[in-house]
Amino acid sequence: MFTAFLIKYAEIGIKGKNRYLFEDALVQQIKYALKKCEGEFKIHKTQGRIFVDALTEFDFDETVENLKKVFGISGICPVVSMEDEGFEKLCENVLKYIDDVYPDKNMTFKVHARRARKNFPKDSMTINMEMGEAILKAYPDMHVDVHNPEIMLNIEIREKIYVYSMIIPGPGGMPVGTGGKAMLLLSGGIDSPVAGYMIAKRGVKIDAVYFHAPPYTSERAKQKVVDLARLVSKYTGPIYLHVINFTDIQLYIYENCPHGELTIIMRRYMMRIAERIAKETECLGLVTGESIGQVASQTMHSLIATNEVCELPVYRPLIGFDKQEIVEVSEKIDTYETSILPYEDCCTIFVAKHPVTKPNLKVIRRHEENLAEKIDEMVEEAIRTDELIIVSES
Repeated sequence: MFTAFLIKYAEIGIKGKNRYLFEDALVQQIKYALKKCEGEFKIHKTQGRIFVDALTEFDFDETVENLKKVFGISGICPVVSMEDEGFEKLCENVLKYIDDVYPDKNMTFKVHARRARKNFPKDSMTINMEMGEAILKAYPDMHVDVHNPEIMLNIEIREKIYVYSMIIPGPGGMPVGTGGKAMLLLSGGIDSPVAGYMIAKRGVKIDAVYFHAPPYTSERAKQKVVDLARLVSKYTGPIYLHVINFTDIQLYIYENCPHGELTIIMRRYMMRIAERIAKETECLGLVTGESIGQVASQTMHSLIATNEVCELPVYRPLIGFDKQEIVEVSEKIDTYETSILPYEDCCTIFVAKHPVTKPNLKVIRRHEENLAEKIDEMVEEAIRTDELIIVSES
């Protein structure tokens, strides 16, 4: 029945002279999303609107599901498009539309016409009144409510005529790529995939780095992270995943530093390595899944200690989230079940019984001097043996 979609966007509409850049980026993201769907589509902008016209038969549910993963879309309106064959024919088509979409006619409605093509013989107010009259005559059970209607019947007069009344919520946000690029520290946990999703929702393209510690972490643990990246890529587009062998560095820290400070010092070296890769790949910041007070390494004091080694900004989209709020987002984006698979990651294998929660920066720096003999060489080797995996939705 439906032959097109009208794409609504929210924040993009309040942009200034550069608005077209965001619209063009959104069009590109929609094209990418629809490549996965059966059928052919034509996407075009016109007077503050983006339309997706179906050129062939298509799977409605599949198409809507893919559009619901495109950041920047606030609403998806399934549309019936028709040629202009006069007002009487338009009335016939609208009545058929109502009959097909709303079997129960005991509802309130309002007609909202928009005459973008000014050579149409009737103005918007006249269309509203005469179309409303035709609907009331055809369906006596229906009633007009201009303030809070159950059905808002939109009629847009353009090159073609578009009729729609349903709005399927989109994810909101900004089109991916309009906010630059950042490097996500991706573990196998619940938080970091959600952080990647949240930062991408603001238009940021993400690459990712995962710290692997064989033989203490298995190939299954690595595959779990690849699977998580694949789930996140449904929303973000392809992710360049850098797998860093962190075993030697972890063991060296374990042997030479106080065990209470293991996590903080390991995280400082993770941040150093992630920043090196981020700079080499033109990322504008690092992204982590940290939330204040969730674990010992995420207290305010600990975050200062890990931040100190970075020149690039560190973005923490989940900083004020409760764990339950993070879990709810992970369930929404389908990463939760993968995140809770029981495979160790490198952050959980060398954990102190009593980790420091208020690390002293001077003390941390002094203990890092114990590593001076070999650590720089080990960091260079870890970066040199970086394994790059390009992950995209299969």
